[in-house]
Amino acid sequence: MKRRDFLKFSASITGGLAVTGLRGSLLSNIKKPVTFKISLAEWSLHRALKSKEIDHLDFYSIAKNEFDISAVEYVNTFFFEKAKDIAYLKEMKMRADDLGIESLLIMCDNEGSLGDPDPAARTKAVENHYKWAEAAKFLGCHSIRVNAYLTESLHGTLPADYSKTGSYENQINLVADGLRRLTEYGDTLGINTIVENHGGLSSNGKWLAAVMEKVDHPRVGTLPDFGNFRLEGDEWYDRYQGVRELMPYAKAVSAKSHEFDSDGNEINTDYYKMIKIVLDAGYNSYVGIEYEGTAHSEMEGIRLTLELLKKVRASIG
Repeated sequence: MKRRDFLKFSASITGGLAVTGLRGSLLSNIKKPVTFKISLAEWSLHRALKSKEIDHLDFYSIAKNEFDISAVEYVNTFFFEKAKDIAYLKEMKMRADDLGIESLLIMCDNEGSLGDPDPAARTKAVENHYKWAEAAKFLGCHSIRVNAYLTESLHGTLPADYSKTGSYENQINLVADGLRRLTEYGDTLGINTIVENHGGLSSNGKWLAAVMEKVDHPRVGTLPDFGNFRLEGDEWYDRYQGVRELMPYAKAVSAKSHEFDSDGNEINTDYYKMIKIVLDAGYNSYVGIEYEGTAHSEMEGIRLTLELLKKVRASIG
């Protein structure tokens, strides 16, 4: 088609869209700012769950009826013995479906180290996670969240011999090996394997990004957490830099919160700045509420985090 004819054709199409009103609609959609959805992480209720004040199966009704949230993120420790219990998983799925709740992911802890220097222990850790990938598939989740540790540690508590596990680069190689093998298994199920910054070197954004590059698989990714950037002792990685480094690989995001001021802002994290980093990366899926503080009750902490996220979202558009 000659340029003159092409311009005439384009003009006729544009005119047709204007007549039908579609052109304005399409342009409106193009200009619409990227935003995000809100989910609830089960860890937000960890004190009530551990004390048996509430049961794991209560999670759905709390999310929906208390907060009008329709997407949830599980923690395996609250149904640890149920990964292969089909009757229990069916009950979970039924409760979610009855309330119109989407199951997003399972956070997996206490299944061994994917980067264990002992090859046999590393293989065992990889295989220990298989059942959670299978449970995630059954529940309709898109991912399991795992830890990038050389030795098993929960929530950043590292063993005394942590520094003896090898060089920075060697730790990348060890973790990438276990993570790659688990990711390949998850791929057979259509399940992603994602890593959260969760203490030690995994809270070093540059290091975890290097692990992602080393694994180099479309089913591997990150779950950037706004608050989990403690390296060792009192040493912290810059949270904004860390999230910025992890967002290119993100398949989920965790809005960690601890305490709020009188204006409803989280005192440790500038949510406006952090959400801008998230959105600038092109992410527009779920941001999960993960309240972990003690200054407020768990229910109030969830509510404060929810209101802050809504306020930030409203400021975008």
